[in-house]
Amino acid sequence: MVGPAGDGDAASRRAVRLRRRWDREAGAYDRGMAAAERRLFPGVRPLVCGLATGRTLEVAVGTGLNLAHYPTAVRDGRLTGVEWSPGMLRVARRRAAELGADVDLRLGDAQRLDLADDAYDTVVCTFSLCAIPDHRAALAEMVRVLRPGGLLVLADHVVSTAWPVRVLQAAADVVSVPLAGEHFRRRPLRWVLDAGLAVERHERTRAGVIEWVAARTPGPRAR
Repeated sequence: MVGPAGDGDAASRRAVRLRRRWDREAGAYDRGMAAAERRLFPGVRPLVCGLATGRTLEVAVGTGLNLAHYPTAVRDGRLTGVEWSPGMLRVARRRAAELGADVDLRLGDAQRLDLADDAYDTVVCTFSLCAIPDHRAALAEMVRVLRPGGLLVLADHVVSTAWPVRVLQAAADVVSVPLAGEHFRRRPLRWVLDAGLAVERHERTRAGVIEWVAARTPGPRAR
């Protein structure tokens, strides 16, 4: 959404700056993420990706760190990945080739997916909603492209259950949001519940900082 005069141009300039940042970091991203993963969320990727069935979409696929964890039946021609950063996408495509995975990896904006309604059985998004400017728009898009009764699987760092950690997260947001677009105090589960999805599995760990959820969209929509 474009706000008052000039806001649209400012948002566009910021988007270009952030995309260039992710492009620059693509080569080192896996190393940094591996260190965080060992400390904060070991085992989460195979767990959540293992829930995928049928036609699957991964939103913000990044460098493809999840690709190895999908079931073979999904990775063999039934997986689409959308990524905003061309630099990250190049790494993901190399990873897919090394794995011998038959996946469709394409450029796209999570907030405005160029995909049909009701097109996927499963949508996955891991450790990325924190960096999408309008995460509510992205979540709405994920639900739109899911078939009725489809499965939405999310994992991310979220606002902590411990107040001292929340204070640190608030302080971090002051710097990280304008500099890198990184949010530490979001909690996508609230949107999922408000949207009427049925939560099937849910876990919150590490002082509530890491959370993953699998939720199902409602049945057939009224036409």
